[in-house]
Amino acid sequence: MNNLKKIGLTALAGTLVSVSANAADLSVTGGASLSFAGEEKQLTGNGWSMNNGVTFSASVEQDNGWNITATQVLNDDDVASDRVFDTRSLGIDMGDAGTLTFYGTGGSGAVSAIDDTTPTAGEESWDDVTGADSVPGGPTGNNMFHYTRDMSNLVDGLSVTASFTPSDKAVEIESSSDYAIKYTGMDGLTVGFGQAEDNGEGATASVETDVLYANYATEMGISIGYSASEADSNASNADKEMVAMGLSYAMSEDLSVSYNISEIEYENSTLSDQEATGISVSYTMGSLSIKANHNTVDNIAGTSTDDRSGYALTLGFTF
Repeated sequence: MNNLKKIGLTALAGTLVSVSANAADLSVTGGASLSFAGEEKQLTGNGWSMNNGVTFSASVEQDNGWNITATQVLNDDDVASDRVFDTRSLGIDMGDAGTLTFYGTGGSGAVSAIDDTTPTAGEESWDDVTGADSVPGGPTGNNMFHYTRDMSNLVDGLSVTASFTPSDKAVEIESSSDYAIKYTGMDGLTVGFGQAEDNGEGATASVETDVLYANYATEMGISIGYSASEADSNASNADKEMVAMGLSYAMSEDLSVSYNISEIEYENSTLSDQEATGISVSYTMGSLSIKANHNTVDNIAGTSTDDRSGYALTLGFTF
């Protein structure tokens, strides 16, 4: 009996020795910023704020050539509710077959990423003004699958992205999904299209969104862009359409300026068209960046008596 025990323990020890953990590549990146912002007709209080974030990543290559990456973002800013571990994701890079990523938190769909692609040195024309940022977009949130693939083997410069959020018993009564196609096969030109079905607010507020955009960058540093989107809601009288245009100029490798406009039209006849105008400037020097913007919005969220402007100046660092 003792000899049998020795044989069993020896075999177990040999098995344990033969198993080795795959060596993972660990990385830490981050950034911090200091901002001063204000808004007309709003009690914003102290205009100074800061934001900092650190991204932890671990990746390992499998025997079949796939790369597995786990990412965790630690984010902290002056909003108490945002002082949490932010985006969590697990990515599977399958080479030519594309990359599948699961976002436990902080997911962003293919269409939400292209809600306004017009070139800007800082922010979109509708940003930094409270209530003006309800633009047509796609699904975002937690427990989302996201897929990207380079299709250049079929058409040079073609890529696709898609996302899927399964249904649950609380927020996502029905599943949400979207996809986007981008083409960069011509020098300086980027065009794209996306469609989304967002059921994140329940079946009674399902929204289908279409987005089309085109940007062109010249060798002289001038970039122009156009974006159009339409959101069709199954809620009564809740559809809206948006058009945005932008012009940016890279005065040097470090200094850029831009001018952006946008307009949102509402199906609801009691609402007025929201019109926004913004100017931005940015300067970079190594890991240092300085950005400033001033935006003016009329008829915010369709309210004809609500016209306001907002501004922001941000000093940022990356490390």
